[in-house]
Amino acid sequence: MSVVLRLMTPKDFPEVAKLIYESLNTWYLKNRGFRLVTGSWETMLVFPEVYESLDPNSCVVAEDTENRRLAGSCFFHVRPTHVSLGIMNVHPDYFSRKTGSRLLSYIIKIADEHQLPLRLVSSAMNLDSFSLYNRQGFRPVLVFQDMTMTVPESGVSVPLPHGTAIRPATFTDIPELTALEQELYSINREKDFRFFLKNERNIWKLSVLYQEQTGKIDGFVVSVCDPGSHMIGPGIARTEEQMAALICHQLNYYPGRQPVWLIPTDALRLRRIMFETGARNCEIHFGQVRGNYKPPTGIVLPSFMPETS
Repeated sequence: MSVVLRLMTPKDFPEVAKLIYESLNTWYLKNRGFRLVTGSWETMLVFPEVYESLDPNSCVVAEDTENRRLAGSCFFHVRPTHVSLGIMNVHPDYFSRKTGSRLLSYIIKIADEHQLPLRLVSSAMNLDSFSLYNRQGFRPVLVFQDMTMTVPESGVSVPLPHGTAIRPATFTDIPELTALEQELYSINREKDFRFFLKNERNIWKLSVLYQEQTGKIDGFVVSVCDPGSHMIGPGIARTEEQMAALICHQLNYYPGRQPVWLIPTDALRLRRIMFETGARNCEIHFGQVRGNYKPPTGIVLPSFMPETS
């Protein structure tokens, strides 16, 4: 085959952005009747730019050496507790050429070399994608429903759990945030928290819910607001009511906008509260794992920016 795998370089950013733009829109237009990315391809530059800044040399691309075109790309993130597989895209011209399988095998090798489980969040509506991961040993462990709403200009409101409050996170919170996620979800993403709080692109907001009497942190949620990605998440909380309060706190940063967030389908109280605020379902995703896995004991919100969970 003329397609070879190599690591992405900064000169690849425009072509990777175009690849993400074209592959997402082709699939959604064919299978769901609409284009997912309504802006220009330039909005997708946020993916290579953010991911390279967060984890340099952590994107593998498939290049057709005959014409120097990129046939596919996939980001990955090595953390102390796991390897996370980020957004994977194959150019429509290279569908059914095993490009995705080769990219996935490359990252599986990295996870195996580190002796770490490999994790991802993938669309439950894309059977080809599901089959690709399924064949390589992944299994679904969590089901998420994607929710969205146009945030009213007056905002949304849910009662805070008794004795709690919400505030912006600070750098001094990082050890407690790391320990909380390790306790509730068995993963370590200290690097991500530092990245969010540095906020060099001015697109991140990180909020914590804490006990007023003790100051103990019981949950956090991050949001990103960029033309290429507007999501609530990642985040985790001990209870559904805490997570509902954190989500609504983040939504109120964005009146008139339409962010997306993912909640566990079995979080019945959280789901009811979200519907009561005016949210609606828009897609379904699976949390999948290849390797060891311990179910969360808290309420998890994954994200696609960055995909490090």
